[in-house]
Amino acid sequence: MNWIPPGPAWLFCPADRPDRYEKAAARADVVILDLEDAVGAADKAGARESVTTTPLDPARTIVRINAHGTEDQAADLEMLKQTEYTTVMLPKCESAEQVAALAPLNVVALIESPLGAMTVFDALAATNAIGVMWGAEDLVAAMGGNSSRHPGGQYRDVAQHVRSQALLAAKARGLFALDSVFLDIEDLDGVRAEAEDAVAIGFDGKVAIHPSHIPIVRQAYAPTDEEIDWATAVLDAVAHNRGVFTFRGRMIDAPVLAHARRIIARRPQS
Repeated sequence: MNWIPPGPAWLFCPADRPDRYEKAAARADVVILDLEDAVGAADKAGARESVTTTPLDPARTIVRINAHGTEDQAADLEMLKQTEYTTVMLPKCESAEQVAALAPLNVVALIESPLGAMTVFDALAATNAIGVMWGAEDLVAAMGGNSSRHPGGQYRDVAQHVRSQALLAAKARGLFALDSVFLDIEDLDGVRAEAEDAVAIGFDGKVAIHPSHIPIVRQAYAPTDEEIDWATAVLDAVAHNRGVFTFRGRMIDAPVLAHARRIIARRPQS
């Protein structure tokens, strides 16, 4: 299933904080109501009730359920039958079977374990998989490590490898890919650099844990006027040329045209 996200700026919202639901929806393109890591064990039942009693737009809301095989996931799925939500995020996803078991719900596979990293391409073969996100902290913890980033803020090699692997798997399957969260809330320059890198290599969006990161992600994804003018002119020139051609001194072939189309697709919708 090839689902196109309604925008690049996604925001996690703890499911046990219904007072934040509307605020999150007003700021982000997509809200992820988090029933897993953001909610303590004692509060999960109350969080499920909040999901049912404080509805958001189903087209712009995803519910992060608990992991496969847990009693909490079973309770999450039973709760979702009372809502209009059709899309979930599956944490610690490790196989196509785990994704398929959630049908008819659409699934964003969250890759955050060593096995998940090794099986991401196969997991996305499930017909109800619509996209992928990856996470570094659970991944590194599962390997016995204690830090996913260097002191300067850059990802360590193993985290960068899984980031690339998740992106490649999604694109190979024709699905969307989300870049992971930036945990240092105050480091807005770091968020900006990472979001710009996500755009450059093909991630379709970036997930945030704090509302202050949302405008930075949107700005990173919004093409400049110059980029839009160039892309529009290149695509217009296709009608007057055959095959490979030269435009403003640059060779234009299929990859360049794909780049131009992506710029136009990133243009904010009015």
